[in-house]
Amino acid sequence: MAQEHSAIRRYLLARGNSAIADRVFKSLMVLCALSIFAIVVLIVTELVQRSQLTLHTFGFQFFWKSYFDPTTGLPAYWDPVNGYFSALPFVYGTLVSSLLSLLLAVPLAVGVAVFLTEMCPGFLRAPLAFLTELLAAIPSIIYGLWAVFVLVPLLREYVNPLLVSGLGWTGLFNDQNPTGLGYFASAVILAVMILPIISSLTREVMTAVPHSQREAVLALGATRWEMIRMGVLRNARVGIVGAIILGLGRALGETMAVTMVIGNTPQIKRSMLATGSSMASVIANEFTEAVSDMHLSALIEIGLALFIVTIIVNAIARLLVWAVTRGAPVTQR
Repeated sequence: MAQEHSAIRRYLLARGNSAIADRVFKSLMVLCALSIFAIVVLIVTELVQRSQLTLHTFGFQFFWKSYFDPTTGLPAYWDPVNGYFSALPFVYGTLVSSLLSLLLAVPLAVGVAVFLTEMCPGFLRAPLAFLTELLAAIPSIIYGLWAVFVLVPLLREYVNPLLVSGLGWTGLFNDQNPTGLGYFASAVILAVMILPIISSLTREVMTAVPHSQREAVLALGATRWEMIRMGVLRNARVGIVGAIILGLGRALGETMAVTMVIGNTPQIKRSMLATGSSMASVIANEFTEAVSDMHLSALIEIGLALFIVTIIVNAIARLLVWAVTRGAPVTQR
């Protein structure tokens, strides 16, 4: 130990005055931190400038306005040939597919988190946690291909007919699409994609709950389920909500997988089995084909709205997760 201290002392004496090096290092670190803000500002500035044409022409009505098509006698939302531009069907498709994916993913993700945290045997916990988190590393295009060749045929042949026969009276599953594409198919693939995000964050906030809470509930005579429900889930509910919102942020911005299975039709239908389009998918489909300035500006304005919504949703989710995990020791995670 004395030799190590001696070596460190000799090094410090030999290096000379390091005040200049410290200032340079500090300046570089501050520059790295400020670069993140600069990138965000540049992105927002570019999107705002490129969407000025539709912002001045349509204003905020761009997101809910509809047109009357005299040739069909029906409302028209998005027709670049005739100059109809309204983002309403894409906003509707994004919200429907994202919220429906949450309904499918949240129960399963919370169940996986509860099992891994409270019930899983020790030898099985690490492999299951690894496989769950591995789902988040799979590229979205792989999910899209799997959905096209495996998921959509299964939905078309087996699941969708059952939904039509059992829940068709609700009006939400009364439009059987022969292709199997639509809101429901996109919601299922989104549920698979956001499941590892919600599950891993839920597991983190559940681990952050002090063991004294569990022991106190068990000491009062509660069963294991009552301990999990009242001692763990109740204390972690804010963080779980944050994890769900973070999964929603991922679902809102997902592009390729949704583009491949949602159908890509600019329409609004009540049935979850009908085809539609999302804000991200319309940009991916039409950006390279936009020939008019108005068409291009409309697509960029959709991208601006999607960017702002995603930033807000992710910020709220991170804040909620931090509210639960801020006091957790590192060893508990």
